[in-house]
Amino acid sequence: MKFKLRAGMIGGGKGAFIGAVHRIALNMDGLIELCCGALSQNPEKAKESGKELFLPEDRVYGSYEEMIKKESELPEDQRMHFVIIVTPNFAHFEPAMMALEHGFHVMIDKPMTLTLDQAKALKAKVDETGLLLGLTHTYSGYPLVKEAKKMVADGKFGAIRKIYVEYPQGWLSQFSEADGNKQAAWRTDPSKSGKAGCMGDIGTHAAHLAEYISGQKITKLCADLNIVVPGRLLDDDGAILLKFDKGASGVLIATQVAAGEENNLKIRIYGEKGGLEWSQQEPNTLLVKWLDAPAQVYRTGNGYLSPIAQFNTRTPGGHPEGYLEAFGNLYKNFVLALSARLNNETPDPLIDYPTVEDGVRGMAFIDNVVASSQSDQKWWNYIV
Repeated sequence: MKFKLRAGMIGGGKGAFIGAVHRIALNMDGLIELCCGALSQNPEKAKESGKELFLPEDRVYGSYEEMIKKESELPEDQRMHFVIIVTPNFAHFEPAMMALEHGFHVMIDKPMTLTLDQAKALKAKVDETGLLLGLTHTYSGYPLVKEAKKMVADGKFGAIRKIYVEYPQGWLSQFSEADGNKQAAWRTDPSKSGKAGCMGDIGTHAAHLAEYISGQKITKLCADLNIVVPGRLLDDDGAILLKFDKGASGVLIATQVAAGEENNLKIRIYGEKGGLEWSQQEPNTLLVKWLDAPAQVYRTGNGYLSPIAQFNTRTPGGHPEGYLEAFGNLYKNFVLALSARLNNETPDPLIDYPTVEDGVRGMAFIDNVVASSQSDQKWWNYIV
């Protein structure tokens, strides 16, 4: 039986950038209805936000606790199927755990929690309940990122030797947290962001992308984190040497003080026979380079791409697909997996989205990077 899945959103009210992105993404394929929300900690703002989104008054809640409790008391054909959590890092764990405890599936922003212990607790609850948890590592949703992963997995390049991933931004080049910039304020506050700043915010994206495309896991690292802007409490810059479980080595660079840069995430992977290069600022192009043949340019929307890339493509070639479409792919894949579960069907093998395991690895990345940077030891054994 086919039906729209019902979602409830926690956070993401008026003026929240990422809440609007989630709502665009979940609406993209017509598979999801936003049926309720606890959209702000401020009850008045929550009500106003609910009105603007045309939610029923009795399904606009003043807190996530109220939403989860009251939704769980509704008849099965009315209550939400899953919870979307779009709050800052410090407000991820409690609502996610409560949702799982009340039988609701979860879609959550990354990093998954504030601490690694919290991430492990969520994974234990997911394992116990069998519920689904999706994580918004947006960049794994791009069609050509999935093409790159498929090419590596198919052995097109032979054994992978080198992985370079860089993520420069410039928006924190000044002490913006003192100028009323709310995004800067919470992302640089250890009580709200966690023990890492730049590396928790964008370094986790870079690490996930490296592991996702290469199919290899980080096993050792040597990290150097910096606070460049005076007065800042968390790292805004860093570089990491990496070693992976199948023999590759690499470098990860993440910075938010590269003045003039916007969101220039880029990855290069090289094997015995060739390599690839993909950039988030030119996401519809994948450069494929060969040891003994001319380089190739792969483009989104063309019939020569693999089935998984085509499954995550929405428009014909030459029609740009970007961040919002990639975000939409995360929701599409998550909801198709959930729909298959609810209908007792086998999910399509092309369905692919970041899970609670990726969330635990993201928090482990933060812990290990911070520990390595604070240590005099050259190589730090990666602990999950």
